[in-house]
Amino acid sequence: MTEQGLLASGGHVDLTQLTGGTQNILVRIDTPDDSFVLRRPPLSLRKNSNETMRREARMLSALSRSSVPHPAFRAVCEDVSVLGSAFYIMNAVDGFNPVEGLPELHAHSREMRHEMGLSLVRALSQLGALDPQSLGVFDLGKPDNYLQRQVSRWKAQLLSYDDVEQWDGRSELPGIDRIGKWLDEHRPAQTIPGILHGDAHLGNTLYSFDGSKLAALIDWELTTIGDPLVDLGWLLATWPENAEDFGTGAVGVTPWDGFPSPQELVSAYGELSPRDVRAAEWYGVLGCYKLGIIQEGTYARACAGQVPRDIGENLHERTIWLLERALQWIS
Repeated sequence: MTEQGLLASGGHVDLTQLTGGTQNILVRIDTPDDSFVLRRPPLSLRKNSNETMRREARMLSALSRSSVPHPAFRAVCEDVSVLGSAFYIMNAVDGFNPVEGLPELHAHSREMRHEMGLSLVRALSQLGALDPQSLGVFDLGKPDNYLQRQVSRWKAQLLSYDDVEQWDGRSELPGIDRIGKWLDEHRPAQTIPGILHGDAHLGNTLYSFDGSKLAALIDWELTTIGDPLVDLGWLLATWPENAEDFGTGAVGVTPWDGFPSPQELVSAYGELSPRDVRAAEWYGVLGCYKLGIIQEGTYARACAGQVPRDIGENLHERTIWLLERALQWIS
Protein backbone atom coordinates (compact mmCIF):
# COMPACT_ATOMS: atom_id res chain seq x y z
CA MET A 1 0.00 0.00 0.00
CA THR A 2 2.93 2.32 0.67
CA GLU A 3 4.35 1.58 -2.78
CA GLN A 4 0.96 2.35 -4.34
CA GLY A 5 0.67 5.67 -2.51
CA LEU A 6 -2.27 4.51 -0.39
CA LEU A 7 -0.41 4.69 2.93
CA ALA A 8 2.29 6.95 4.28
CA SER A 9 5.55 5.15 4.98
CA GLY A 10 5.29 3.52 8.40
CA GLY A 11 1.66 4.55 8.70
CA HIS A 12 -0.70 2.77 11.09
CA VAL A 13 -3.56 0.58 9.83
CA ASP A 14 -6.52 -1.06 11.52
CA LEU A 15 -7.75 -4.34 10.01
CA THR A 16 -11.26 -5.77 10.26
CA GLN A 17 -12.41 -8.91 8.48
CA LEU A 18 -15.79 -8.33 6.85
CA THR A 19 -18.54 -10.92 6.77
CA GLY A 20 -21.36 -11.64 4.35
CA GLY A 21 -19.75 -13.70 1.57
CA THR A 22 -19.23 -17.46 1.44
CA GLN A 23 -16.34 -17.60 -1.03
CA ASN A 24 -13.73 -14.84 -0.84
CA ILE A 25 -12.04 -13.00 2.01
CA LEU A 26 -12.66 -9.28 2.57
CA VAL A 27 -10.66 -7.13 4.98
CA ARG A 28 -11.40 -3.48 5.74
CA ILE A 29 -8.26 -1.39 6.08
CA ASP A 30 -8.58 1.90 7.97
CA THR A 31 -5.65 4.31 7.74
CA PRO A 32 -5.35 7.77 9.32
CA ASP A 33 -6.44 9.30 6.01
CA ASP A 34 -8.76 6.84 4.27
CA SER A 35 -10.54 3.48 4.31
CA PHE A 36 -10.05 0.63 1.87
CA VAL A 37 -11.16 -2.96 1.37
CA LEU A 38 -8.78 -5.76 0.42
CA ARG A 39 -10.28 -8.68 -1.48
CA ARG A 40 -8.59 -12.05 -1.95
CA PRO A 41 -9.64 -15.66 -2.67
CA PRO A 42 -10.36 -18.18 0.10
CA LEU A 43 -7.40 -19.78 1.83
CA SER A 44 -8.23 -23.02 0.05
CA LEU A 45 -7.59 -21.79 -3.49
CA ARG A 46 -9.62 -23.03 -6.41
CA LYS A 47 -8.00 -23.63 -9.79
CA ASN A 48 -8.98 -20.22 -11.17
CA SER A 49 -8.88 -18.15 -7.96
CA ASN A 50 -5.95 -15.93 -8.92
CA GLU A 51 -7.26 -15.32 -12.42
CA THR A 52 -10.64 -14.36 -10.95
CA MET A 53 -9.02 -11.69 -8.77
CA ARG A 54 -7.20 -10.26 -11.77
CA ARG A 55 -10.42 -10.17 -13.81
CA GLU A 56 -12.32 -8.39 -11.05
CA ALA A 57 -9.57 -5.82 -10.72
CA ARG A 58 -9.51 -5.16 -14.47
CA MET A 59 -13.27 -4.71 -14.62
CA LEU A 60 -13.44 -2.36 -11.65
CA SER A 61 -10.59 -0.33 -13.11
CA ALA A 62 -12.44 -0.08 -16.44
CA LEU A 63 -15.69 0.94 -14.76
CA SER A 64 -14.02 4.04 -13.32
CA ARG A 65 -14.84 5.64 -16.67
CA SER A 66 -18.56 4.90 -16.31
CA SER A 67 -21.58 5.95 -14.24
CA VAL A 68 -22.22 2.39 -13.00
CA PRO A 69 -22.15 2.37 -9.16
CA HIS A 70 -19.16 0.31 -8.04
CA PRO A 71 -16.31 0.35 -5.50
CA ALA A 72 -13.48 2.51 -6.82
CA PHE A 73 -10.47 0.37 -7.77
CA ARG A 74 -7.12 1.38 -6.26
CA ALA A 75 -4.49 -1.31 -6.79
CA VAL A 76 -3.93 -4.96 -7.67
CA CYS A 77 -1.12 -7.29 -6.60
CA GLU A 78 -0.60 -10.24 -8.95
CA ASP A 79 2.45 -11.51 -7.08
CA VAL A 80 1.10 -14.57 -5.24
CA SER A 81 4.12 -14.69 -2.92
CA VAL A 82 2.85 -11.67 -0.96
CA LEU A 83 -0.34 -13.16 0.52
CA GLY A 84 -0.40 -16.57 -1.11
CA SER A 85 -2.74 -15.37 -3.86
CA ALA A 86 -3.47 -12.43 -6.12
CA PHE A 87 -5.49 -9.71 -4.41
CA TYR A 88 -6.69 -6.16 -4.98
CA ILE A 89 -7.61 -3.08 -3.00
CA MET A 90 -10.61 -0.84 -3.54
CA ASN A 91 -12.08 2.14 -1.76
CA ALA A 92 -14.47 1.38 1.08
CA VAL A 93 -18.05 2.30 0.14
CA ASP A 94 -20.18 4.40 2.47
CA GLY A 95 -23.32 2.31 2.31
CA PHE A 96 -25.31 -0.56 3.80
CA ASN A 97 -26.31 -3.96 2.54
CA PRO A 98 -30.12 -4.21 2.72
CA VAL A 99 -30.14 -7.98 3.26
CA GLU A 100 -28.29 -7.49 6.54
CA GLY A 101 -30.89 -4.99 7.74
CA LEU A 102 -32.48 -1.68 6.77
CA PRO A 103 -31.74 1.60 8.54
CA GLU A 104 -34.76 3.18 10.19
CA LEU A 105 -35.20 5.66 7.34
CA HIS A 106 -35.61 2.87 4.77
CA ALA A 107 -37.49 0.48 7.04
CA HIS A 108 -40.29 3.03 7.47
CA SER A 109 -40.68 4.10 3.84
CA ARG A 110 -42.47 1.85 1.37
CA GLU A 111 -41.76 4.37 -1.39
CA MET A 112 -38.04 4.38 -0.66
CA ARG A 113 -37.89 0.59 -0.80
CA HIS A 114 -39.69 0.66 -4.15
CA GLU A 115 -37.12 3.07 -5.53
CA MET A 116 -34.29 0.91 -4.14
CA GLY A 117 -35.39 -1.93 -6.42
CA LEU A 118 -35.65 0.37 -9.43
CA SER A 119 -32.22 1.82 -8.66
CA LEU A 120 -30.72 -1.65 -8.92
CA VAL A 121 -32.41 -2.29 -12.28
CA ARG A 122 -31.17 1.09 -13.47
CA ALA A 123 -27.59 0.17 -12.60
CA LEU A 124 -27.85 -3.16 -14.45
CA SER A 125 -29.23 -1.44 -17.55
CA GLN A 126 -26.39 1.12 -17.38
CA LEU A 127 -23.86 -1.70 -17.13
CA GLY A 128 -25.39 -3.53 -20.09
CA ALA A 129 -25.26 -0.37 -22.19
CA LEU A 130 -21.47 0.03 -21.86
CA ASP A 131 -19.23 -0.83 -24.79
CA PRO A 132 -16.71 -3.42 -23.54
CA GLN A 133 -14.50 -2.81 -26.56
CA SER A 134 -13.99 0.88 -25.81
CA LEU A 135 -13.40 0.09 -22.12
CA GLY A 136 -10.69 -2.40 -23.04
CA VAL A 137 -12.32 -5.45 -21.44
CA PHE A 138 -13.80 -7.25 -24.44
CA ASP A 139 -11.29 -10.08 -23.97
CA LEU A 140 -12.72 -10.88 -20.52
CA GLY A 141 -15.37 -13.03 -22.16
CA LYS A 142 -16.26 -15.04 -25.25
CA PRO A 143 -19.49 -13.42 -26.44
CA ASP A 144 -19.79 -15.44 -29.67
CA ASN A 145 -22.53 -18.06 -29.20
CA TYR A 146 -22.67 -17.09 -25.53
CA LEU A 147 -26.25 -18.26 -24.94
CA GLN A 148 -25.75 -21.41 -27.00
CA ARG A 149 -22.89 -22.46 -24.71
CA GLN A 150 -24.59 -21.86 -21.36
CA VAL A 151 -26.24 -25.23 -20.72
CA SER A 152 -23.26 -27.31 -21.88
CA ARG A 153 -20.89 -25.08 -19.90
CA TRP A 154 -22.75 -25.48 -16.62
CA LYS A 155 -23.64 -29.10 -17.19
CA ALA A 156 -19.90 -29.78 -17.46
CA GLN A 157 -19.36 -27.83 -14.25
CA LEU A 158 -21.90 -30.00 -12.46
CA LEU A 159 -20.32 -33.20 -13.79
CA SER A 160 -16.94 -32.04 -12.48
CA TYR A 161 -18.25 -32.36 -8.92
CA ASP A 162 -18.26 -36.14 -9.41
CA ASP A 163 -14.51 -35.89 -8.84
CA VAL A 164 -15.28 -35.06 -5.20
CA GLU A 165 -15.82 -38.52 -3.76
CA GLN A 166 -17.54 -37.18 -0.64
CA TRP A 167 -20.17 -35.21 -2.60
CA ASP A 168 -23.60 -36.74 -2.01
CA GLY A 169 -25.88 -34.17 -3.62
CA ARG A 170 -26.43 -35.09 -7.27
CA SER A 171 -29.41 -37.38 -6.64
CA GLU A 172 -31.13 -34.53 -4.76
CA LEU A 173 -31.15 -31.97 -7.60
CA PRO A 174 -34.76 -31.89 -8.87
CA GLY A 175 -35.28 -31.67 -12.61
CA ILE A 176 -31.72 -30.61 -13.39
CA ASP A 177 -31.67 -32.40 -16.77
CA ARG A 178 -35.21 -31.32 -17.67
CA ILE A 179 -34.34 -27.68 -16.99
CA GLY A 180 -31.23 -27.85 -19.16
CA LYS A 181 -33.20 -29.43 -22.01
CA TRP A 182 -35.91 -26.74 -21.77
CA LEU A 183 -33.31 -23.97 -21.86
CA ASP A 184 -31.75 -25.35 -25.03
CA GLU A 185 -35.13 -25.80 -26.72
CA HIS A 186 -36.42 -22.29 -25.89
CA ARG A 187 -33.25 -20.24 -26.20
CA PRO A 188 -33.84 -16.68 -27.47
CA ALA A 189 -31.81 -15.08 -30.22
CA GLN A 190 -28.40 -13.74 -29.25
CA THR A 191 -28.32 -10.05 -28.35
CA ILE A 192 -25.57 -7.46 -28.72
CA PRO A 193 -22.65 -8.38 -26.41
CA GLY A 194 -22.20 -6.37 -23.25
CA ILE A 195 -20.78 -6.45 -19.74
CA LEU A 196 -22.36 -8.70 -17.12
CA HIS A 197 -21.95 -8.31 -13.39
CA GLY A 198 -22.64 -12.05 -13.21
CA ASP A 199 -24.09 -12.27 -9.69
CA ALA A 200 -26.76 -9.57 -9.57
CA HIS A 201 -28.95 -9.76 -6.47
CA LEU A 202 -29.67 -7.64 -3.41
CA GLY A 203 -27.01 -9.42 -1.38
CA ASN A 204 -24.38 -7.88 -3.68
CA THR A 205 -25.47 -4.27 -3.25
CA LEU A 206 -24.69 -1.34 -1.01
CA TYR A 207 -27.19 1.52 -0.69
CA SER A 208 -26.83 5.10 0.46
CA PHE A 209 -27.70 5.72 4.10
CA ASP A 210 -29.62 8.90 3.27
CA GLY A 211 -31.79 7.72 0.39
CA SER A 212 -32.73 5.03 -2.12
CA LYS A 213 -29.67 5.46 -4.33
CA LEU A 214 -27.58 2.38 -5.10
CA ALA A 215 -24.10 3.20 -3.82
CA ALA A 216 -22.35 0.20 -5.40
CA LEU A 217 -22.71 -3.17 -7.01
CA ILE A 218 -20.20 -5.40 -5.23
CA ASP A 219 -18.68 -8.88 -5.70
CA TRP A 220 -17.66 -8.92 -9.36
CA GLU A 221 -16.33 -12.48 -9.25
CA LEU A 222 -18.50 -13.71 -12.14
CA THR A 223 -18.16 -10.65 -14.38
CA THR A 224 -17.76 -11.42 -18.08
CA ILE A 225 -18.75 -10.32 -21.56
CA GLY A 226 -21.92 -11.91 -22.87
CA ASP A 227 -25.65 -11.19 -22.91
CA PRO A 228 -26.47 -8.50 -20.29
CA LEU A 229 -30.03 -9.82 -19.98
CA VAL A 230 -28.49 -12.69 -18.01
CA ASP A 231 -28.09 -10.19 -15.15
CA LEU A 232 -31.81 -9.41 -15.29
CA GLY A 233 -32.61 -13.13 -15.23
CA TRP A 234 -30.28 -13.67 -12.28
CA LEU A 235 -32.08 -10.90 -10.41
CA LEU A 236 -35.46 -12.52 -11.17
CA ALA A 237 -34.18 -15.94 -10.04
CA THR A 238 -33.32 -14.57 -6.60
CA TRP A 239 -36.14 -12.00 -6.22
CA PRO A 240 -38.88 -12.84 -3.68
CA GLU A 241 -42.39 -13.35 -5.08
CA ASN A 242 -44.12 -11.70 -2.13
CA ALA A 243 -43.63 -10.24 1.34
CA GLU A 244 -44.98 -13.25 3.20
CA ASP A 245 -42.66 -15.98 1.99
CA PHE A 246 -39.20 -15.30 0.59
CA GLY A 247 -38.37 -18.94 0.02
CA THR A 248 -35.10 -20.64 0.89
CA GLY A 249 -33.19 -19.46 -2.16
CA ALA A 250 -34.56 -15.94 -2.53
CA VAL A 251 -32.50 -12.93 -1.52
CA GLY A 252 -34.98 -10.77 0.35
CA VAL A 253 -35.11 -7.79 2.66
CA THR A 254 -37.21 -7.17 5.77
CA PRO A 255 -39.61 -5.45 5.46
CA TRP A 256 -40.20 -6.45 1.83
CA ASP A 257 -43.44 -4.54 1.27
CA GLY A 258 -42.85 -1.81 -1.32
CA PHE A 259 -40.11 -3.48 -3.34
CA PRO A 260 -41.07 -3.81 -7.03
CA SER A 261 -42.67 -7.03 -8.24
CA PRO A 262 -40.70 -9.19 -10.69
CA GLN A 263 -42.97 -7.90 -13.46
CA GLU A 264 -42.14 -4.31 -12.50
CA LEU A 265 -38.42 -5.10 -12.65
CA VAL A 266 -38.76 -6.45 -16.19
CA SER A 267 -40.89 -3.49 -17.27
CA ALA A 268 -38.44 -0.98 -15.80
CA TYR A 269 -35.47 -2.67 -17.50
CA GLY A 270 -37.34 -2.66 -20.79
CA GLU A 271 -37.99 1.07 -20.50
CA LEU A 272 -34.37 1.84 -19.68
CA SER A 273 -32.71 -0.45 -22.22
CA PRO A 274 -33.20 -1.08 -25.95
CA ARG A 275 -32.74 -4.80 -25.32
CA ASP A 276 -35.75 -7.08 -25.86
CA VAL A 277 -37.06 -8.27 -22.48
CA ARG A 278 -39.88 -10.47 -23.82
CA ALA A 279 -37.83 -13.60 -23.01
CA ALA A 280 -37.16 -12.46 -19.43
CA GLU A 281 -38.58 -15.68 -17.98
CA TRP A 282 -36.07 -17.76 -19.98
CA TYR A 283 -33.26 -15.71 -18.48
CA GLY A 284 -34.82 -16.25 -15.06
CA VAL A 285 -34.77 -20.02 -15.55
CA LEU A 286 -31.15 -19.81 -16.71
CA GLY A 287 -30.37 -17.83 -13.56
CA CYS A 288 -31.87 -20.57 -11.38
CA TYR A 289 -29.97 -23.27 -13.27
CA LYS A 290 -26.59 -21.54 -13.31
CA LEU A 291 -26.67 -20.20 -9.75
CA GLY A 292 -27.87 -23.55 -8.44
CA ILE A 293 -24.97 -25.38 -10.05
CA ILE A 294 -22.45 -22.83 -8.77
CA GLN A 295 -23.80 -23.12 -5.22
CA GLU A 296 -23.72 -26.90 -5.43
CA GLY A 297 -20.00 -26.62 -6.08
CA THR A 298 -19.56 -25.00 -2.68
CA TYR A 299 -21.61 -27.82 -1.15
CA ALA A 300 -19.32 -30.37 -2.83
CA ARG A 301 -16.31 -28.60 -1.36
CA ALA A 302 -18.03 -28.62 2.04
CA CYS A 303 -18.54 -32.38 1.74
CA ALA A 304 -14.78 -32.63 1.22
CA GLY A 305 -14.07 -30.50 4.28
CA GLN A 306 -12.79 -27.50 2.33
CA VAL A 307 -15.70 -25.22 3.34
CA PRO A 308 -17.62 -25.12 6.65
CA ARG A 309 -20.34 -27.77 6.49
CA ASP A 310 -23.15 -25.42 7.58
CA ILE A 311 -22.38 -23.01 4.73
CA GLY A 312 -22.38 -25.84 2.20
CA GLU A 313 -25.65 -27.32 3.44
CA ASN A 314 -27.34 -23.91 3.37
CA LEU A 315 -26.31 -23.41 -0.25
CA HIS A 316 -27.44 -26.95 -1.12
CA GLU A 317 -30.91 -26.12 0.20
CA ARG A 318 -30.88 -22.90 -1.83
CA THR A 319 -29.95 -24.87 -4.94
CA ILE A 320 -32.92 -27.20 -4.51
CA TRP A 321 -35.24 -24.21 -4.07
CA LEU A 322 -33.90 -22.54 -7.22
CA LEU A 323 -34.36 -25.68 -9.30
CA GLU A 324 -37.89 -26.10 -8.01
CA ARG A 325 -38.62 -22.48 -8.92
CA ALA A 326 -37.28 -23.09 -12.43
CA LEU A 327 -39.46 -26.18 -12.81
CA GLN A 328 -42.49 -24.16 -11.74
CA TRP A 329 -41.74 -21.49 -14.35
CA ILE A 330 -41.24 -23.90 -17.25
CA SER A 331 -44.42 -25.76 -16.32
